[in-house]
Amino acid sequence: MRRRLLPSVLRALGATLLLLGTINGLAAAPTAQAAAPQASTTSKAEVSTAITVDGSKPGLAFDGVGAISGGGGNSRLLVDYPEPERSQLLDYLFKPGYGASLQVLKLEIGGDTNSTDGAEPSIEHTKGAVDCNNGYEWWLAEQAKARNPNIKIYGLAWGAPGWIDNGSGNFWSQDTITYLMAWMGCAAQHHLSVDYLGGWNERGFNATWYENLKSALVAAGHSTTKVVAADSDWSVADAMATDPAFKNAVDIVGVHYPCGYLGSFTSCPSTANAQALGKPLWASENGSEDTNQGAPAVARAINRDYVDGRMTSYINWPVIAALYPNLYFSTDGMSIADQPWSGNYSIGKTTWVTAQTTQFAQPGWHYIDSASGYLGGSNANGSYVTLKSTNNSDYSTVIETMDATAPQTATFSVTGGLSTGAVHVWATNVDSANSADWFVHTQDVTPTNGSYTLTLQPGYVYTVTTTTGQGKGTATSPSAAPLGLPYSDTFEKPATTTSPKYFSDMNGAFQTVPCGGGRAGTCLRQMAATTPIRWTNEPYDAPYTIMGDGSWTNYTVTADTLFEQSSTIELLGRVNQQGRNNNGLNAYHLRVSDTGAWSIVKSDTSWNFTTLASGTTTAALGTGSWHTVSLSMQNTTLTASIDGVTVGSATDASFTNGQAGLGVTGYQTDQFDNFSLTPGTPANYTGPVTSGLTGKCVDDNGDSDVDGTVVQLWDCNGGPSQVWTWANGMLTHDGKCLDVIGQGTGNGTLVDLWDCNGGANQQWTPQANGTLVSAQSGRCLDDPGFTTTNGTQLEIWDCNGGANQQWKLP
Repeated sequence: MRRRLLPSVLRALGATLLLLGTINGLAAAPTAQAAAPQASTTSKAEVSTAITVDGSKPGLAFDGVGAISGGGGNSRLLVDYPEPERSQLLDYLFKPGYGASLQVLKLEIGGDTNSTDGAEPSIEHTKGAVDCNNGYEWWLAEQAKARNPNIKIYGLAWGAPGWIDNGSGNFWSQDTITYLMAWMGCAAQHHLSVDYLGGWNERGFNATWYENLKSALVAAGHSTTKVVAADSDWSVADAMATDPAFKNAVDIVGVHYPCGYLGSFTSCPSTANAQALGKPLWASENGSEDTNQGAPAVARAINRDYVDGRMTSYINWPVIAALYPNLYFSTDGMSIADQPWSGNYSIGKTTWVTAQTTQFAQPGWHYIDSASGYLGGSNANGSYVTLKSTNNSDYSTVIETMDATAPQTATFSVTGGLSTGAVHVWATNVDSANSADWFVHTQDVTPTNGSYTLTLQPGYVYTVTTTTGQGKGTATSPSAAPLGLPYSDTFEKPATTTSPKYFSDMNGAFQTVPCGGGRAGTCLRQMAATTPIRWTNEPYDAPYTIMGDGSWTNYTVTADTLFEQSSTIELLGRVNQQGRNNNGLNAYHLRVSDTGAWSIVKSDTSWNFTTLASGTTTAALGTGSWHTVSLSMQNTTLTASIDGVTVGSATDASFTNGQAGLGVTGYQTDQFDNFSLTPGTPANYTGPVTSGLTGKCVDDNGDSDVDGTVVQLWDCNGGPSQVWTWANGMLTHDGKCLDVIGQGTGNGTLVDLWDCNGGANQQWTPQANGTLVSAQSGRCLDDPGFTTTNGTQLEIWDCNGGANQQWKLP
């Protein structure tokens, strides 16, 4: 739950304290930098910290800050972005001195199986058939290397293709090592050196297997690739401490979420056994935090991993939220890029708290332990770390004050050969929702006799540095827009990768290949012929792939299909919210078998299936020939057609909008072609709009039709004030429209009822995760602070997918 008053309170406090500072002789900063630190000779702050930055003092080598593409499908949509937006996003991720400036890129080694929000394709769907061009991770790594030739590449598997160990499901086999060596060979084909290689993500470890992996790397000429174990918990360090062979095989101890999972990351300890190994310790996966709301946690962890646990690398999951918004972790990462057709994106606050380290220190620099710790000796005040460059002259100190409640001072004394010249101060106001307050060069300070003092405001990340070359990218995003219908894909036009444009696999691997069944050209084929070694545990793990806009309502999805063997294919429509780790999906399915059996089925977010209609064609469809299948959705009527003949229909009101998709109900290699979506009659529904907060509805105060009437939250009662009509992207009540007051676009702008005028502030786009997005601002209809108090006026706010932003249309 967000604490809505905190940022405004702190901003007001900062302004007041700035005034007091000016009275005390401090120079006032420009308005946009009102709470920036100021050089000071006197201060009334309660907490004061003396930091001696001594270049002769010891500290561990810094291994860099990075992020993960994979685990899974979180980068999928990035490759389908148009130019120049695609390059802008890549620059914000990888270009030094521009954005996040990531120093490590961790790639999923695809296994054709769901690994959180999608499935990443294997390079070897069947044993011996290696295709080094499968997937989009190679493309991403090449783009990262082009921008930063020094970036480190790290490979890790979440799952593996089903042929491994003769289909036994045993990951810890020689087959897996052979598979990883083939992946290393593919990396070389893409001119990528792999710096680090792990085992099986978050699935423990097998010591002998890691020893064999190390031997295989050396034998294959990859002796410079370091082995990371076990991408799980600290128990691997305990095992290494008592097993010399295992210890010798492992170069880096990598653990996940040492600061806790989905928390505030206030404490990030390691263990005594781990520290005694003498190996680098890494937070090899951390994060899982919203791109904006999670920035404070990330700011803490990057510093506190080292202060608390002597961890020298922080790797964020994921790198970017380039995935559809109906998926569970759809807002986690450096930024959000979920509309490749419009080019719309949002650079998150997490980008800038990350940049406060990555733009000021490079892998190979060393921490200075004596200049790292907690302000005032307490983690409640914030933390600081200091790193010195390899030239033993430059240094940077990164300070976070996430938990501070009042200004404080830090006095720096520089010695030990480090530069005593001017330092440059950069700051991110993490409490601010205004991007102009993020990653700002606030001032330069010239030390006096190697000493200077800064005043630090609460809720900030600061970097004090002798280096230059930092910058904040200036590219801006175009406005969001729906993907219009009709839409079609014959799969003939080559996409950037082996996945067709906009299609995102949730299980299995859907890849463009030459058509079968005597058809010329290119078709889409499900490539995984056997159940993979899985990472998730969803009860229904059949292959399917989804695409498109969650706001689609009435439309028909059509595709030609070829049954390569006895099997059942499916068309998906109104694909809505997916359960965590693919543990369910709100959607309609038209399933058609080679026997001629068909059914219209709905599924929910626990993978409960309900058959709405079923039957069998007069003749079997058979294998080896093509057939055309269609699912039409018009309001509550669902209609199935095969080869142009209507075979049945059903009535259901569960899902009003969502994406389309294709699937196979088992691991068979069926094909699809001529995918098309045609619009139906625009939706027109009347009834209550229910909140994701149980028992609450959108309500017109007093059932009034007067302009400016408050639109509020109220107990659902079936009364006339709760009857809304959804049509053509607008919600109306008594002929008036749900309206964002004054065409506002800022967080907290209220909504009311107003004469319909067709303005963008009266247009709303339903998303598959249940949110309603304002066409003007891109922000979501929001119940402030998750309140359930009757009469609470609704507003717009940054979309976060919370229950207070979920609305079921009538």
